[in-house]
Amino acid sequence: MRNHGMRTLAVAAALAAGSSLALAQGKEIKIGVIYDYTGPFAAGGSQAAGIATKIAIDMINEKGGVEGYKINATYADAQSKAEVAINEATRLLDQEKVDLIMGVYSSAHCVPMAQKVDAAKKFMWANVCVASSVFKDKNLTHVFRAQVHSDQFGEASCSFLNEHAKTKLKKDPKDLKLAIIYEDGPYGAGVASGNDENCKKYGMQVVLKEGYSATAPDLSSLITKLRRARPDVILHTGYNPDITLFWRQAREQGLKWAALIGHGAGYGQFDKLKATFGKEAEYIYNVDPVAAQLLDPKTLKPGLGDLTEEMVKRYTAETKATVVPPHASMGFNQSWIFFTDVLPRAIKKYGGYDPEALRKASLDTDIPVGGTIQGYGVKFFPPGTPMSGQNERSSMVVMQYQGGQTKIVWPTAIKTANPLLPIPKSSAYSW
Repeated sequence: MRNHGMRTLAVAAALAAGSSLALAQGKEIKIGVIYDYTGPFAAGGSQAAGIATKIAIDMINEKGGVEGYKINATYADAQSKAEVAINEATRLLDQEKVDLIMGVYSSAHCVPMAQKVDAAKKFMWANVCVASSVFKDKNLTHVFRAQVHSDQFGEASCSFLNEHAKTKLKKDPKDLKLAIIYEDGPYGAGVASGNDENCKKYGMQVVLKEGYSATAPDLSSLITKLRRARPDVILHTGYNPDITLFWRQAREQGLKWAALIGHGAGYGQFDKLKATFGKEAEYIYNVDPVAAQLLDPKTLKPGLGDLTEEMVKRYTAETKATVVPPHASMGFNQSWIFFTDVLPRAIKKYGGYDPEALRKASLDTDIPVGGTIQGYGVKFFPPGTPMSGQNERSSMVVMQYQGGQTKIVWPTAIKTANPLLPIPKSSAYSW
């Protein structure tokens, strides 16, 4: 392993040396990167994605940039506020004269930003935000997203429950009682809609569906309703402070469940959940695009396992994190797809990196399943379709925190552990 690492460093050094002349000539592509580095969204995954996006850009520049062009990134803090995110996008495009916008964690920021950028015929590459409403029936032409979309979250958790209802919960799916709770922005509402639609297809009973503000100071009335409804499973979509508040008040009010399934954002930050709740964070489920380091590299295109290893090494060195969250993989993976597939083609085939060249190059993308570090392939829905600009090959997994580690429990074909369902009696939340 040591020799392999030394060879990797030697190759990187040689590439960097060989590219120094081109980069020294001042050829650069300016990119505006927008994430929430402060505010409540930062700890929900935005900061992790931002760090990993920068890691990807640094690695690309160390290899000589893209077709001799250095990536010159300007990093902007949306501060977990939609109006700041929009203002920063405007500033980056109009004042900093960036060639494209990349990043964006919150769907509440992503929906209006995508429309604004597209209307101006500028280019935006969305790395993390998942709301299906970013694209659905909008006919966007200059905004693309290789990331999953929120409808898929609902499909995954419901399919997982349908597959295990009889064997694990000893109930027919039609006898399974669910509660759907969510922050009421585009992200939470989109996932909740997917939960409601897909679980009902399997005949499951939705005994409560209720949204709340992500900044709500008190969720005790919601928990009272949950106690009355007595769902077997709670499907929850939230960010970070609201998840912490919910779990604390659920414990205080004695709320119990057979399983609680989270859907990304704050539920993808196991190290923070563990720091807050200790052993009570065990057995939480999370639906998300997979953290790349959890996949078997043998199932991926050769070399991607080494790429993931380098990302993890750099991320842990910078953050001192003991757990690398899925959002790090999201930020890195979408950036890498853009810099190694889309941008080179735009320059070579379409003569540059203006919005039109980037649009055409994106539509040409055809990465097979197994061709990215998160396992899924990339092919964008074409113009004139309901989800134009969205990756039609994106996919997710269901994970569970077991013994202080993240395990893949669905799809069954790639699982790394069996789901603990219902959660063990040792849990404070178990019936």
